[in-house]
Amino acid sequence: MKPVARAAGARLCRRPAAARPIAKAAWLDAQQFSRSEAAATGPGRTQSRSSPLQVVIVGLLLFPGHAFSAVPPTFEKDIRPILKAHCFECHGEGEKLKGGLDLRLRRLMLQGGDDGPVIVPGKPGQSLLFKLVHSGEMPKRDKKLTREQVALIKQWIAAGAKTARPEPAELGKGGVITEEERAFWSFQPIHQPAIPKTKTKDRVRTPIDAFLVSALVKQKLGFSPDAEKVTLLRRACFDLTGLPPTPAEVAAFLADTAPDAYEKLIDRLLDSPHYGERWGRHWLDVAGYADSDGYSDADPPRGYAYKYRDYVIRSFNSDKPFDRFITEQLAGDELARATQGSPQAALADPQLRELLIATGFLRMGVDGTATPALSDPGAVRNQVVADTIKIVSTSLLGLSVGCAQCHDHRYDPIPQTDYYRLRAVIEPAYDWKNWRTPDQRLLSLYTDADRKKADEVEAEAKKLAEEKETKQKQYIDEALTKHLEKFETPLRDQLRAAYDTPADKRTAEQKKLLADNPSVNINAGVLYQYNQKAADDLKAMDAKIAEIRGRKPPEDFICVLTEPADKVPVTYLFHRGDPKQPKEPILPGALSVLTPPGQSVELPSKNPDLATSGRRLAFARWLTSGTNPLVARVLVNRVWQHHFGRGLVGTPSDFGVMGERPSHPELLDWLANDFVEHGWQLKRLHKLIMTSTAYRQSSRHDPRREQRDPENRLYWRKPVQRLDAEVIRDAILAASGSLNEAMFGSPVPVRPDVHGQIVVGIDKTEGDNKMPVEVPLKGEEFRRGIYVQVRRSRPLAMLHAFDAPVMEVNCERRQSSTVATQSLMLMNSQFILDQAARFAQRLHAEAADDRVREVARAWQLAFSRNPTVSELADALEFLSRQVDHLQTAVEETDEKAKKNEKNKPAPKPPPELQALTDLCQALLSANEFLYVD
Repeated sequence: MKPVARAAGARLCRRPAAARPIAKAAWLDAQQFSRSEAAATGPGRTQSRSSPLQVVIVGLLLFPGHAFSAVPPTFEKDIRPILKAHCFECHGEGEKLKGGLDLRLRRLMLQGGDDGPVIVPGKPGQSLLFKLVHSGEMPKRDKKLTREQVALIKQWIAAGAKTARPEPAELGKGGVITEEERAFWSFQPIHQPAIPKTKTKDRVRTPIDAFLVSALVKQKLGFSPDAEKVTLLRRACFDLTGLPPTPAEVAAFLADTAPDAYEKLIDRLLDSPHYGERWGRHWLDVAGYADSDGYSDADPPRGYAYKYRDYVIRSFNSDKPFDRFITEQLAGDELARATQGSPQAALADPQLRELLIATGFLRMGVDGTATPALSDPGAVRNQVVADTIKIVSTSLLGLSVGCAQCHDHRYDPIPQTDYYRLRAVIEPAYDWKNWRTPDQRLLSLYTDADRKKADEVEAEAKKLAEEKETKQKQYIDEALTKHLEKFETPLRDQLRAAYDTPADKRTAEQKKLLADNPSVNINAGVLYQYNQKAADDLKAMDAKIAEIRGRKPPEDFICVLTEPADKVPVTYLFHRGDPKQPKEPILPGALSVLTPPGQSVELPSKNPDLATSGRRLAFARWLTSGTNPLVARVLVNRVWQHHFGRGLVGTPSDFGVMGERPSHPELLDWLANDFVEHGWQLKRLHKLIMTSTAYRQSSRHDPRREQRDPENRLYWRKPVQRLDAEVIRDAILAASGSLNEAMFGSPVPVRPDVHGQIVVGIDKTEGDNKMPVEVPLKGEEFRRGIYVQVRRSRPLAMLHAFDAPVMEVNCERRQSSTVATQSLMLMNSQFILDQAARFAQRLHAEAADDRVREVARAWQLAFSRNPTVSELADALEFLSRQVDHLQTAVEETDEKAKKNEKNKPAPKPPPELQALTDLCQALLSANEFLYVD
């Protein structure tokens, strides 16, 4: 990472990627239709005139939506969104309108600008607006209007340039939010839809199934048969704990024939401490969790960030109500009534300390403000604030509010003032004019008793240090006196005088005298050359002093976000997002589009019951009030996404205009409403989803059904999912028997290996070439992936290959790629080779040299099942042939070694064990291991 101060908001804005391709696709479809018609007539034939139906089809392809609609387009619904996305920046926002033209209202277009009116109702050919967009002269930027958008503007003008309602007499700064914008699906209140009626044959187990079936039957589809028990077991274990079932767990579940065996399994997995590790990792992604500050190449480690990670795991395991979980992370310090500079009372109470640790959520963004010699510290500070707002808004609101940092949001109804209202919520803790660096935000966990003990220990150490200092002076004086006896007077006296004179007060003659006689410069470092016994005595005293200081209670810290008491900075709207151009002051508030018209969007600026502003606490309560239409929808959609591989809304952090629409809107609302009504309990939501037929069905393909729904958007089968990067690593460790299940604590360190790949290990080098040195980790290297250090500049190679995110800000949704580097990693990674060898050793030990038993055990540990007859035969044949091959290679190597005694090769495992290792590596690389049906 280079220390580049990013322009405020520059990388947060995005333009629609879909508009032009959709129109182009329609045009291509129409062209294809035309070509197919020509082909149908054949060469030399007379092409018949297109039928009216064909004309309609081509027209719909070219101009879908309003081209043949009986309802004429209106300004608010159809035209304003186009102008807002492409034109308002110059002709509606800012202090000065270009060309004196304001396009935010129809009447303002009739009023016109420097060139007069830009629309003539009923006459698009005479309307300057249509002429400019049709010719491509406007907008000025490279991104032009699509053919469909130009046609829609023409149609609107031709139909009289209608509005849906009388326009407002005045426009506030940035315009107004229209009824059409407020009517967008995600801004509507969550309602409780009626559960659809179903039939017995539909195999409906939960309301979830009823909603899905109602869509399936319309396409003459239904659920697939239930998956086999072992498939369900494996699916549930990986989903809830991120670990494969053990052979004993497989046997117990298969033997349980009770009707509620599966439900009991879900309960047991939800009670597992590994549940918090698995689902905590999902939340850490959207929170942007990292164990380093980022920004520069130095990427300083965050030594205490792991406490927030542990807080998240514990919160998930305890099934903490999610509204409380959100509130603690946004305002834990205000719940604990802690302020900057006076948090010790809160730190003494474990529960209050947890509240402070929870605010680490707001400290997860990149923070380069401690980087030396910053060229623009203000820009770096403001980028920390911008990244924090992005983390909060995408994780909880599902909106990209960052696009409104520099101007009104181009697509969503989020004015620039709304962005700075959110900024005003967190600015008391992130006051960029009175900034605190990461180290200054650490709070010591030292108690009064700890400090008293440390002071006592330090006093004892200082007493011994003073004794040592006295002895050292005595020893040096004795050595100097004895050494000076070798010099004649008066030189002896001159040398003594020069030595005894402080270095900064020596004359030039004295300095030269000592330089000409370097042996006289006796100090503690060279004392051993004159008196070895004295040097040994001082060394022993140093060791004793270090041993005494080692008795101090270790000082620990937590990384928190707090506010100073009774000091609230003023938040200003920045012109074009530039902190060097502050404009009007802004008060804290909610999003305007989520506030009913006529009601204030502002939140309380100061809570009289708190020493701090209370703004973050008010914001958290607005989010979790149960009336916010976004938060619950966003959360249940994320849970659904992790269970099915894709959310009901395919863009989990963009519920705005540019995001995808929900595939099952009524199901989404029912889940969100049910989630809030039942206390925001996540474990209950898991069980509701996982006991549904939709979740329990088979993942097998069906060509007939795929013709009707090739992308499985209707959930007629359970989607196959690849394991996440950390889960792949954990599953490998579990299969090999190496997994260390210890929970919590400092992260497992990472370092570059001799090839430059990032691996687990302590970063220690030696020699002129700085070669890595192996430092034993005593089993810590085999802890779960969630405990491996997340260093922004050092992503672990194994995890990075399988799409673990590098936290530039946060990860809204992981990719699941299939690329060649993954195969290379599974073939050549030292981690994989070592774990395959450990896997083989485990099989060798558990199966007592019985190849059939070894193969069966390998399948049980890797795939949670026994091998088929053909798989067993193939594996045994492979082992036999591989042993023969390796034995031949060993004999050839031994023959060469006899001829060259000096260069004997390193010893290798016996052929039998090496062949088994090769088989294990193949199993760990198999799709059945990497994917869950």
